[in-house]
Amino acid sequence: MIEPFKSLSLMVSRIAVMSSAMVFTLIFGTALLAHELRPAVAKVEVSQTELKIEILVAVETLLAGIDLTEIIDTDEAPEAATYDALRGLDDDELAENVWAEWPQLLTDFVLEGAEVLRLMNVEVIPEPNLELPRDTKLFMVANLSEGSVPVRFGWSAKNGGLVVRHGEGDDAYAGFLEGGGLSLPLPRSGAVEESPTAVFWRFVIEGFKHIIPKGLDHILFVCGLFLFSLSWRPLLSQITAFTLAHTVTLGLATLSVITIPAAQIWLVEALIAVSIAYVAIENIWRPKLGWWRIVVVFGFGLLHGIGFASVLGDLGLAQGQFVLSLIAFNIGVEGGQLAVISIGFATLALPFGKSHLYRLYVVIPGSTAIALVGLWWAFERTFL
Repeated sequence: MIEPFKSLSLMVSRIAVMSSAMVFTLIFGTALLAHELRPAVAKVEVSQTELKIEILVAVETLLAGIDLTEIIDTDEAPEAATYDALRGLDDDELAENVWAEWPQLLTDFVLEGAEVLRLMNVEVIPEPNLELPRDTKLFMVANLSEGSVPVRFGWSAKNGGLVVRHGEGDDAYAGFLEGGGLSLPLPRSGAVEESPTAVFWRFVIEGFKHIIPKGLDHILFVCGLFLFSLSWRPLLSQITAFTLAHTVTLGLATLSVITIPAAQIWLVEALIAVSIAYVAIENIWRPKLGWWRIVVVFGFGLLHGIGFASVLGDLGLAQGQFVLSLIAFNIGVEGGQLAVISIGFATLALPFGKSHLYRLYVVIPGSTAIALVGLWWAFERTFL
């Protein structure tokens, strides 16, 4: 064993264990937030004659005209300068901009079964840290058409994701809309009709999509586990440890038992990047399964679970079917991971695995590439 790597391996392993401890010591922090823009959240109330909508959104993106189907970070948008200028306005000035631009903003909202939305109030929530998005609450009402036709609500695809919530308790509905989609029909009385089967498949699909194609960091981590060995036992041991770990934190973070202060989210993201680099480096220098590898994978799995939970929170859980939603999302995540492993076996292990050159020309170059990406992400998420 090369001595410098022993030191590096020990240091990163300790980071993995400390990350496990960090997950459980930060239990009473503030809500989990993402660095990129979060989807807007709309609370919808429907009566016999009136529709009320309270939407929480980073309204600067709407005012700047940023197309969120193309980017997830405002710095990458062509309208970045306009967004930054709006972000620099004080709260009252931003609210005045919303009122002035409301006729244009209104064109992006879609309603079925109701008349034109009217803006009733604008409440800008102060956020002194310019590195974080500032939320604004828009309060809107609309008269309903005569009869008992239910309401459907959505907005333009370019505005990004939208969580629509209706009702409370066991009858609550939460739908995550993308691509300009509309909510399920929202009745004037009673609960939204969504079967358990529909809820199950909706969250299975979203869990799978979070891995393929959206979860490049999770894909690289699973690829690192796959390249460790062609034998099923090491792969199964690692995947089991990883799955158990992220299942634990996925559930606890979704229930808000575990929360991470916004100021420390960068640390979680950086440690996830370190986890990618670590498993890849160990593939090259120490390709032997031991208890420490399992412990390290489990520790990093706890962090990945927090990442999954942030996405699940954005999707909007079906509160009346919480357990079903959580299980379905986790099944989708596992399906995505198994798909990554299956692709690896089909494209690498089956055609080349029996060759004595497999390690030289597949494992080492592949692990090196994964390690470099992980190290770059760790640097970027820490210092940039």
